[in-house]
Amino acid sequence: MIRVHVICEGQTEEMFVKELLAGQFQSKGVYLTPSLIGKPGHKGGNVRFDRLRIDVRNLLLHDKTAYCTTFVDFYGLPADFPGKTEALKFFSIEEKAQCVRMAMTKELEPFLNSTDGMRRFIPYVQMYEFESLLFSSPDSLANGISRPGLSVHFQKIRDLFNSPEMINDNPATAPSKRIKKVAPGYEKPLYGALAALEIGLDVMRRECQLFDSWLNQIERFGQEKTES
Repeated sequence: MIRVHVICEGQTEEMFVKELLAGQFQSKGVYLTPSLIGKPGHKGGNVRFDRLRIDVRNLLLHDKTAYCTTFVDFYGLPADFPGKTEALKFFSIEEKAQCVRMAMTKELEPFLNSTDGMRRFIPYVQMYEFESLLFSSPDSLANGISRPGLSVHFQKIRDLFNSPEMINDNPATAPSKRIKKVAPGYEKPLYGALAALEIGLDVMRRECQLFDSWLNQIERFGQEKTES
C-alpha cells in the first residue's frame, strides 16, 4: 500500500479527500491521508508558504516511504506565495498552474535536502476554488445541497465557461460566491462534500482536466508499486 499525505487548504478539501477520494484510491493500492496546513488543531486557510514548507518537509523527511501532495486554491494564495504574481501574467489556467507548481518546487528543494524527497512530492493548485469542481454537474450540485430548483441557475453559470476550472478568481464572482448568491446558507464543508458525493468523481474528472491530471499522477504511484 502506497501512502500519500495530502496537505489541504481547508476543511472542505480535507472532507472531500476523506469522503470521496480516499475510498476509491484505496482500491487502487493508494492510501490517502489528508491533513490541514499548519499546526494541529488549525482550521486551515491562510496558505503561507513558510507553513506549507514546514509541513511538506516534515512529512517527506520523517516518512521516507510516503509521498506528499498539496490541495490548495490559487484563488486564496497570498501575493507573496512562490509563483503567484508571475502566474497572473498568463492567460490560461494551465500556464498559471504550471507557473505556481514550478515555483513551489524550486523553493522547496533546498529545504528537503534530498532528490528523493522531491521525487515524492507532487505540487497541485486548484484553479480557482474547490467549488469549481461542483459545477461539473449543475443538476447534481443542486440536488446535493437539497435545492433541485436551482439547477437552471447553476447551469447558466456553467455555460459561461469552457471548463468548471475556469470559473474565476474575482473576489465577487469566485465559484463559492456564485453558489452563495443563488443559494444563501451554503456552507462549504458540509454542503460542498454532499454535492461532491452527488456528482461523483468520474464526472469531475471528465469535466476538469487539471484535476484529472493530478489524480492520474497519484494513481501511478499505486501502479508503480504493483509493477515493482
